Amino acid sequence: MSVLKPPARRTARVTTPDGIGIAAEAFGAEPFGTGTRPGIVFIHGFSQSSLCWSRQTASPQLADCRMVTYDFRGHGASDKPEDPARYKAAELWAGEVDAVIRAFGLERPVLVGWSYAGRIIGDYVAAYGTRGISGIVYVDAVTANERRFYGSCNRLMRLMCSPDVAENITATRAFLRRCFANPIPQPLFELMFGVNMLVPHHIRAALFDRVADYDALNRTLDVPALVVQGALDEVVAPAMAEHIAEIVPNARLDLFEGAGHAPFLEAPERFNAALAAFVREVAGKA
Repeated sequence: MSVLKPPARRTARVTTPDGIGIAAEAFGAEPFGTGTRPGIVFIHGFSQSSLCWSRQTASPQLADCRMVTYDFRGHGASDKPEDPARYKAAELWAGEVDAVIRAFGLERPVLVGWSYAGRIIGDYVAAYGTRGISGIVYVDAVTANERRFYGSCNRLMRLMCSPDVAENITATRAFLRRCFANPIPQPLFELMFGVNMLVPHHIRAALFDRVADYDALNRTLDVPALVVQGALDEVVAPAMAEHIAEIVPNARLDLFEGAGHAPFLEAPERFNAALAAFVREVAGKA
């Protein structure tokens, strides 16, 4: 059996326009910032980190892509400012994405956003338009606030914002289990649980109360979009993905039967194949 060569990897500390230090990494077999395929910027979800994308950055199916992951503000190894205002304004999130793209010299990358990152992608497009990106992949993503678009985990997410440590831990563990429709390896669960607990309760609260209202913007999108959704998602209902696919021009919905809130972890080979095909399609239109 041949041993897979680890992908080339480069780390960086990116400074946002408002002065926050962001931990970021780039992966890929070719020199970063060059090549025929657009790069991919992966944006994680609420209380997570860039480590959640490990089944993508190590994938042979995506080995010829230039992939960038980062911990957004308040998460993982990035700075965690105390002021709740540093997590509220849309332009702060938009500037953060732009700073990461520029730091690695990516030209019109594809943005891949999981869950809460649907908001972040909306913030970026509202501020910078689509001229700097080639496409968008929404992964069980949040872009609207109607109750019908959400599952049964909102109470757990509220409890994850509790200053009571025992209550917070219990809610976080329960929420993470509800993110998956199928059992996942214990080491992966422990890694994701540990990453969750790196996010202070008051930062979770600052993110949780931010309104998602991107319908008008999404109706004007002029880049290709792929909407990936786990059919058994208990956090973000499939109705959200159906709504995004309906209002975004020329969007395509890919429903993952048997998967929950994280199809890229539960069905990585299928997800990676779909992402690779989308990137190829986008590159052909460039």
